[in-house]
Amino acid sequence: MDKQSLRIVYMGTPDFAVESLRALVEGGYNVVAVVTMPDKPAGRGHQLQFSAVKQYALSVGLPLLQPERLKDDTFLEQLRSYHADLQIVVAFRMLPEVVWNMPRMGTFNLHASLLPQYRGAAPINWAVMNGDAETGATTFMLQHEIDTGNIILQERIPIAPDENVGSVHERLMTMGANLVTRTVDAIIDAENQGVAVSTIPQDNNIELRPAPKIFKDTCVIDFSCNAEQIRNHVRGLCPYPAAWIQDMPASHPLAEILKGAKVYKVAITQCAQQKGHIIVPCADGYVDLLELQLPGKKRMDAAALLNGLKNSLNTQH
Repeated sequence: MDKQSLRIVYMGTPDFAVESLRALVEGGYNVVAVVTMPDKPAGRGHQLQFSAVKQYALSVGLPLLQPERLKDDTFLEQLRSYHADLQIVVAFRMLPEVVWNMPRMGTFNLHASLLPQYRGAAPINWAVMNGDAETGATTFMLQHEIDTGNIILQERIPIAPDENVGSVHERLMTMGANLVTRTVDAIIDAENQGVAVSTIPQDNNIELRPAPKIFKDTCVIDFSCNAEQIRNHVRGLCPYPAAWIQDMPASHPLAEILKGAKVYKVAITQCAQQKGHIIVPCADGYVDLLELQLPGKKRMDAAALLNGLKNSLNTQH
């Protein structure tokens, strides 16, 4: 068996999943169909928006399936009709057993963490929010419990002290695509030797950090934390969905004005005040809010924001 004869069905939705699909297509692997989310209404006009994976699949002429329900009989029949040897999942939904167990070689998943750490929906965000110095990506075979299957390949990358989640996401996306093609190659090599691909069970006896889905409440900045925790929280949510201010210390002169503002970058400082800066006290010192976005306004640096406030106050008097 080679990469042209191995029949692959690929499942994914966002940008992160496009890079791996592109690597398979451009690498000459035989992707026979793509499964992605149904189109969703988005924006002011509620026009139907295609997922990033659908846009790419259409651009290269791949057959598409967009089931509302993964246990739907019509979808399962269509999926079976592609006679996949292997399914690959990158940033998709939780699959029922009837789907992941369908191909004779099973289904593997690319997860953007060093499993068993950060099982869940938002592994890249949580690694940065927790101040980790490294993260990585893992390919593993799907089984019943989410993100618990046996590991095929794993690779690490460092997280720079000032790096935000957007930058880590981009690097993992590229590295992950390479990991996916290497995993397929390993599965083909094993098949040609008449054995299953070599895997390692995940170690569940260590202290595990979860990576649950991020909600609006998750993104609130807690100024009662220490400065490093606040800085990491902001990095881990920048540029998306962005940390935001619900409450500042009531004594702060901008407490009311900055309610609801998104914060994209902060620095740790020992200064309580500095001209052109927005400095907020926290548990062990102060944080300097460097880049913000007031509700309904553009993202800007603190000096520009303060200037704008000063000008609007001047025009009101």
